[in-house]
Amino acid sequence: MRPPTPKEKKLGEGIRVRLTNREKELLSERCRKEGYKTLIDFGRAKLLRKREIRKIEASKEFSELMGQMDFELNKIGVNLNQIAKKLNTYLGYQLDSQDKRTLNNAYETLKKCFVLLQKYMDHIP
Repeated sequence: MRPPTPKEKKLGEGIRVRLTNREKELLSERCRKEGYKTLIDFGRAKLLRKREIRKIEASKEFSELMGQMDFELNKIGVNLNQIAKKLNTYLGYQLDSQDKRTLNNAYETLKKCFVLLQKYMDHIP
């Protein structure tokens, strides 16, 4: 015979959540992927789990780098908007060599930004 459940651990209260069939399928799939046996266990864990908040402090070097990157990305946006305006304003406008250089420079700068971000992301636990 099973020992009696203490009063504070008895599950007498409930809530009801209505989902579409697709939402329930997605929830069940996520439940299985995360290793929970039942949707109830999954839901209880997600609803009652204390969320971890990690504070990540950025170095002065990183902050300066992000400021420079923000400036560069803004310049790229301005250049792309100018090219888009030309393309949309003038019927039959063809990209000239300056436009192509601008697009190539934007692409190269974006790649450098991605590499730098990836470098710093790899250090975050």
